[in-house]
Amino acid sequence: CCSCFTLQMFRQVVRHVSTDQSLILERSINRVQLLGRVGQDPVMRQVEGRNPVTIFSMATNEMWRSGEGEAGSQSDVSQKTTWHRVSIFKPGLRDIAYQYVKKGARILVEGKLDYGEYVDKNQVRRQATTIIADNIVFLSDNVRERQ
Repeated sequence: CCSCFTLQMFRQVVRHVSTDQSLILERSINRVQLLGRVGQDPVMRQVEGRNPVTIFSMATNEMWRSGEGEAGSQSDVSQKTTWHRVSIFKPGLRDIAYQYVKKGARILVEGKLDYGEYVDKNQVRRQATTIIADNIVFLSDNVRERQ
């Protein structure tokens, strides 16, 4: 019967896939969300033979209390600022970011982490971590009014 033939073919395919290690794919996730303030107005760059990219920096702050203060007592608050490089390749979003993202604006950036290397002007090899953004949410009131 037709359904028996289909079942036999399915079993052969499953057997083949399970024995061929090159066909087994593993799921993974590279996802980042940053909520912070823009450190510089964006710049748009284009390397020869590649699509343009909009680049800007943004800062995130982490705050914590140092020491084990009792209720009602003063404890020191510490803060750490981390700077992130954000790159946008996605057409449309890249142009909107270039036009509307401004220094000091509060934004939410979603994307993925990318690690790379470059050679600086002194010929020293450096490592760089970049957020490749695929979504931006504008949170500053002054930016909303410009749109």
